[in-house]
Amino acid sequence: MLRQAGSRIFQRQRQQHDVVLSLFWRCMSDGPKVMAIRRETINVWERRAPLSPSQAGSLVKKGIKVLIQPSNRRAYNMQEYAEKGVIIQEDISEASLVIGVKQVPIDILIPYKTYAFFSHTIKAQEANMPLLDAILEKNIRLIDYEKMVDSEGQRVVAFGKYAGVSGMINILHGMGLRLLALGHHTPFMHIGPSHNYRNTEMARQAVREAGYEIALGRMPKSLGPLTFVFTGSGNVSQGAQEVFQELPHEYIEPEYLPKVARQGSTSKIYSCVVSREDHYINKDGSPFNANEFEEHPERYSSSFSHKIAPYASCIINGIYYAPNSPRLISIPDAKMLLRPQESPWISSSPGCPQLPHRLISICDISADPGGSIEFMKECTTIDSPFCLYDAEQNMNTESFAGSGVLICSIDNMPAQIPREATDFFGSRLLPFIPAMVESSASKPFEEYNCHHTVKNAVIASNGKLTPNFEYISELRKKSKSRHKASMQRTDIEKKALILGAGYVSSPAVEYLLRDKKVQVTVASQFGEDLNNISAICPEAECVLMDIHRSHSDLDRLVSESDVVVSLLPYNLHPTVAELCIKHKKNMVTASYVSPDMKELHKSAVDAGVTILNEVGVDPGIDHMMAMQCFDEVKQNGGKITSYVSWCGGLPAPEFSDSPLHYKFRYKIDSWFPKGVLLNCLAGAKYLENGEVKEIAPGCLLDNVQSLNFMPGFNLEGFPNRDSTLYGKAYGIESAHTLLRGTLRYKGYSTAIQSLKDLNLLSSEPHPALHPGGPDITWKGFISEYFGKTDDIFEDSLKDLLYEKFKKNEHMLKTVVGLGLLGDEIIEKNGTPVDTLSNYLAKRLAYGPRERDLILMRHDIGISWPDGTTEQRQLNLVVYGDQGGHSAMAKTVGLPTGIAARMVLEGEIQTKGIVIPLAFDVYQPILSRLEQEGIVPTEKITIL
Repeated sequence: MLRQAGSRIFQRQRQQHDVVLSLFWRCMSDGPKVMAIRRETINVWERRAPLSPSQAGSLVKKGIKVLIQPSNRRAYNMQEYAEKGVIIQEDISEASLVIGVKQVPIDILIPYKTYAFFSHTIKAQEANMPLLDAILEKNIRLIDYEKMVDSEGQRVVAFGKYAGVSGMINILHGMGLRLLALGHHTPFMHIGPSHNYRNTEMARQAVREAGYEIALGRMPKSLGPLTFVFTGSGNVSQGAQEVFQELPHEYIEPEYLPKVARQGSTSKIYSCVVSREDHYINKDGSPFNANEFEEHPERYSSSFSHKIAPYASCIINGIYYAPNSPRLISIPDAKMLLRPQESPWISSSPGCPQLPHRLISICDISADPGGSIEFMKECTTIDSPFCLYDAEQNMNTESFAGSGVLICSIDNMPAQIPREATDFFGSRLLPFIPAMVESSASKPFEEYNCHHTVKNAVIASNGKLTPNFEYISELRKKSKSRHKASMQRTDIEKKALILGAGYVSSPAVEYLLRDKKVQVTVASQFGEDLNNISAICPEAECVLMDIHRSHSDLDRLVSESDVVVSLLPYNLHPTVAELCIKHKKNMVTASYVSPDMKELHKSAVDAGVTILNEVGVDPGIDHMMAMQCFDEVKQNGGKITSYVSWCGGLPAPEFSDSPLHYKFRYKIDSWFPKGVLLNCLAGAKYLENGEVKEIAPGCLLDNVQSLNFMPGFNLEGFPNRDSTLYGKAYGIESAHTLLRGTLRYKGYSTAIQSLKDLNLLSSEPHPALHPGGPDITWKGFISEYFGKTDDIFEDSLKDLLYEKFKKNEHMLKTVVGLGLLGDEIIEKNGTPVDTLSNYLAKRLAYGPRERDLILMRHDIGISWPDGTTEQRQLNLVVYGDQGGHSAMAKTVGLPTGIAARMVLEGEIQTKGIVIPLAFDVYQPILSRLEQEGIVPTEKITIL
């Protein structure tokens, strides 16, 4: 198949060659022409030329005067050109045509000349717009090789084949180093980088020698069979395959990749050439259609990341990436693809190290940052040809050791094989030189009569863009508009809006600001909170705004942001989410998904928006720790038989001596204390030994358990919400016990019961608490409960309470300790629970040097295929910093900030209402939390 394709390409090029040459003598009717080959100056590695000495000499024989600027760096030396009649001189102003390979420095451009080179301006690349401006100003006619195409739109002048040749040599060299770093000496170690060889034959000989050792069975058996996947069948892929074929190899079809990965031989290398129809899937279910794909790539998705890539040892990517095309491997795909895992083909013998995952390397010859391989964000260089991409951290390192996949993505690969690349490129350019040299840049473009391949590649002429390339002006206008919008900070690439400036916000703000290319705006209705944020994070932009009254301002802020982080009360999230959907902006929250948020799922999907919820501590870290364990167990064939989880935010033991054994972070609005109090009145549902248990609303405090799993703490707990929902959500329907509960210090439930018994947790309006009513003291309000006046003798009131509490002294001490029998005037808020919440937020507030802690415990029962059972305990204890961030702030703000950063970076791309249950979401967050010192411990007991 490849040979037939290659033959067709050759025949088409031969026909074009003959047609163009037939025009040669007609083009020469005005007498001898002069052209020049300029010196390449773009970087120290550029040793190529657009024509070889013999090719330039053939033009001299046909009457063209050829000048060449001297260069000791050029792979062909000056004497070789001189022997072919080429004139060596610095001054090339005599030439009407100046040709080169790469961009020309602006200061040496000669006005009213025709230039031909790769300009890299056709996409309005910002870095090269000054060059284009200079070309227009100097009335230069610019011919860009990249736009020289035949009647079928195929490029006719390119270095493609030698990009493939050089890339293949480089990646084999890199694999030798990467495998050595992983503990494996392989024959690839004796293959050097392509620029180390005088010519490709010497490089091929090194590859052949490595292949000889492979054929003798000298590859480490611990590696298993190696498979190389080539994308596309064009010049790049063919060049790479020519080198690959020097190894003992076998070509296989894509459908055989899984079997070969398990059962293949280690005495040869397997290759699979993947065409578009092998992995591009029409979203409507119809067969792949090449014409439709070219015109509407957005109608297709790619199965490459889960159908092809999991079985590849090395991917050689040479396909062109067009905007809106489905990617081969996205950033989230990489997190799954590069996941550490046990592999059936890897030896478990002592001394045989395991590969972290099957994919060892990627050679992205297309060198298109953020393109087909989304996480290839920046090209490597000949000086530093490799980087190691760590998917979990979404970052590159220059080391060969560590987690990740080796990437080689040099954007000028052919420069490493300069002589042969020059010969190859020149052979394709030579037939078009007569038409180019006939160009007179001083004459109107319309009068330039030449072969369509040349004329259609003229980007600029006579001080303006040619009709085919006028679109560049529009692209530039859009680029300038985007630049103007961010001109206050030219380095800004992303904008994050954080709504809410409470005590959990600052860790999120700090984390996002670590990336200097992210601008963070914090909006809140509380000036004091904003002042605190400004003191901690002076780089943040703070906006005083009440979202209840400033809807238009909120709408504007959301529209100007790339991600919105809502740390507001949970009931406000749907309002923010609707604006995010309206403006197609992503959103992150730390709160549970409410019914109102669920209703927005389809709208978010249709808008292409990610709304990530439950990335705090509970919910959040609890989900992620659990799923990490569950997925590991299931991956290794086990089943989850039980899951009991407890979590609580508490005062540190030394600060727990409050009447509730609990404290609050004081805030003017008391939604947080109110939520804590009302949670004690909620119902609950859980699964115990296969039986569903339900607790009616208001009865939760009657179902408190004493907990002894951390003997150093005096704990109790009660079920939280509906735990049975998590069997399906977590994918652990096999579990006979499912319970998620809330942790408190012992005595908390009894203390809350005393408040409940006095109707202080009621949400019904109370006439005595109407804000416009007469003043009343707490003693007066409690006295009124018993039908007494506030002048009742305090001891008599205590006696009434003692009887009410059935002689429970702890309950009585709670009421007394909270000051509810005192003469303080109540700040009335309409209902008992709102009034009490506001009071407790101040009365039980943490002091300036007091710290809190987060306690989390997962008890997980596991059964294994061999019949053994296991109990796994996961503990997380995080203390707040005295005078710094609280434990609650760290465990809510940090994962929220990490998640927001991941959304900004495209690491999370699932659309709709999302919670962090997928590996590619929870694993990076847990890994990055570990770097922040938030690390769980694990204990395993075999039963």
